Amino acid sequence: MTVQNIAWDDTVLPFQLDRADIRGRVARLDGVLDQVLNQHSYPPVIEALVAEMALLTALIGQSVKLRWKLSLQVRGKGAARLIATDYYGPSEEGQPARIRAYASYDKERLDLTAAPFSQIGEGYFAVMIDQGEGMVPYQGFTPIAGGSLGACAETYFAQSEQLPTRFMLTFGQSQVPGSAARWRAGGVMLQHMPSIGGTREVAAEAGSGEGGLLTHADILAGNEAENWTRANMLLETVEELEMIGPSVSPTELLVRLFHEEGPRVYDAQSVQFGCSCSEDKVRQTMSIYSQKDIQKMTTEEGVVTADCQFCSAHYEMDPKTLGFEAKNG
Repeated sequence: MTVQNIAWDDTVLPFQLDRADIRGRVARLDGVLDQVLNQHSYPPVIEALVAEMALLTALIGQSVKLRWKLSLQVRGKGAARLIATDYYGPSEEGQPARIRAYASYDKERLDLTAAPFSQIGEGYFAVMIDQGEGMVPYQGFTPIAGGSLGACAETYFAQSEQLPTRFMLTFGQSQVPGSAARWRAGGVMLQHMPSIGGTREVAAEAGSGEGGLLTHADILAGNEAENWTRANMLLETVEELEMIGPSVSPTELLVRLFHEEGPRVYDAQSVQFGCSCSEDKVRQTMSIYSQKDIQKMTTEEGVVTADCQFCSAHYEMDPKTLGFEAKNG
C-alpha cells in the first residue's frame, strides 16, 4: 500500500446512520479523476469544475441500478457553458461502474483569477436517469444557486425530490517527492431518508432558500430536524486530509465522525474511467442526415471525421456509407 495506490482509491462506500434515519456515501477518486482530466487540456478553473462534478456524479450515481445511466449537467451563460458527466451502473454485480466527463467553455471569457464557480453564471443544474431501452428517461432541473456545484446538487434534491442532502467535498492536485502531480478527490454525502408513509410535501415555491428554493429547514421538523442538524455538525468536523489522504480509510472516517449515530456500512462500489462511444454510435447519429448534408461534412481528404467530446477518440468514415440514404439504400 502506497500513497499512490491504496485500497480505497476509486471507490464509493455506501452507509447508513441507523439512529438518525440518514443514509450516505463516502467517495474517493484518484486514478479515475486523472484519466477524466487527462483527456483534455483544460485551464485550471475548468479542471476544478470538472473534478467537482465528477465527484458529485460518483456520490449520486452509486444508487442507480445495474445497467442504468445517470447524467449530470450544468449549463450556464458564463464562460463555462457546459459541464457534463455520465455514470454507467455496473453491467453485473461485482463489476466496476464507469464515469466520464467533459466541459465546454469560452476561452476568451474565462477569468483565470476568479473562483471556478463564478465562471458558470446564470443557468441550471440537471439530473437525468436512463433506465434502458423502452423506458422514458427521467429529467429534473433546478437553477444554479448556492455558490458551488455541491450546493447546486443539494438544491436539486431539496427542490425536486424533497430530500435534505448535504455534500462535503475536497479535490485538487497533490504530489509526493519523485512523482508527478496527480488529481485526488474525496467527499461525503448525507441524505435524510424519506419518512415512513411518505415524505412531507412542501410547496416548491414556499422555500426559505435563495430565490425561494427549498432547503432542509422547509422539509424537516421535530426529531428529524434535530437528527439532521446534529449529523451535519459532525460532518463539518471532517478534515480535508481525512477525505483524500492515505491514512484514514472510509470506514474509519465514518466511525470517527458518526460513532454515536450507529454507522452501518455496505459493500463498496469500485469506479473506473469509461466511455461508451463507438463508430457504430457515430454512424447511427449520422443516419439522420441526407447525402447532401454529409457531403458538406466531408473533408478535402474525402472522409467524414468525428471526435468524442468525452474521451477524444477520433473516427474517420467513408461519406458514401453515411446518412439516411445510405442506410436505407
